[in-house]
Amino acid sequence: MSKGKKIEHFRDLEVYQKAFKAAMEIYEITKSFPEDERYSLTSQIRKASRSVCSNIAEGCLRPGGEKEKIYCCLYE
Repeated sequence: MSKGKKIEHFRDLEVYQKAFKAAMEIYEITKSFPEDERYSLTSQIRKASRSVCSNIAEGCLRPGGEKEKIYCCLYE
């Protein structure tokens, strides 16, 4: 993505895509965790990974009703 490129949706952000991919991988990995950890450690790890994606999405909402439209300046 080039510097100053207009982003139409938060899902277009590379950071969101990487966070989402990581969350999916974490979900798959935690499937193999012990059953007795399902509602403690497993749940916490899954919630934390989803939280990253949620925070990125929420951060992309602009005041004034222009949802999901942001301008990004990315520095490589």
